[in-house]
Amino acid sequence: MSLLEVCAISRFFGGLAALKDVSFEVRKGEILGLIGPNGAGKTTLFNVVNGFYRPSQGEVRFQGGRISGLKPHQICKRGMARTFQVVKPLQRMSVLDNVIASAFLRAGNKQQAAEAALEILAFTGLQQDRDVISKSLPLGKRKRLEIARALATKPELLLLDESFAGLNPSEIEALISIIRDIRERGITIMIIEHHMRVIMSISDRIVVLNYGQKIAEGTPLEIGRDPLVIEAYLGEAQHA
Repeated sequence: MSLLEVCAISRFFGGLAALKDVSFEVRKGEILGLIGPNGAGKTTLFNVVNGFYRPSQGEVRFQGGRISGLKPHQICKRGMARTFQVVKPLQRMSVLDNVIASAFLRAGNKQQAAEAALEILAFTGLQQDRDVISKSLPLGKRKRLEIARALATKPELLLLDESFAGLNPSEIEALISIIRDIRERGITIMIIEHHMRVIMSISDRIVVLNYGQKIAEGTPLEIGRDPLVIEAYLGEAQHA
């Protein structure tokens, strides 16, 4: 069953096509990886999907309804949340208050928001940091806080934009476990990631972009053997 449908999406900035005729679906309950070289259009696609940009052509459908043209907060209320490459918590607020602020999207009062936030902090391993001012957190925990804030909105679909960037090996393993647990909760995930070991190990399917166009789609095994992908992305990584 399709939860999200990206239908022939193009996005132009002046005369430049950042995305050109991109189509794919995200199926309910899966983890879909989105990969490609720098500048391939991955974050632009996220920005179109969750309402920061309007598509120049095509449409995005979520849970069967067209969402192209809606504002990000309207799309969030429909059940889609995202994280960002550069994490920006509410820096002067505590970890707990950051998550409470997001939980108010669904909660009827502060007590309900606080209860939801505490449960999410326990789930993401941040309960001991609940009273820490968020700007004091190290990068690995700020990345988790970004995910916790998104989870507090109770999404059906979670978009993760390079959540593993800058993490050390132990932090990567811990975050892989959290993402798998998120899927076990019934939340569908679409993830942009440059760590190939991560994306290959957690994704059910992978979509590959290059120069704003989809060049491949398939299972991790299929993508790892695709000559176009090897040339455009894996080959680049091997020669880095």
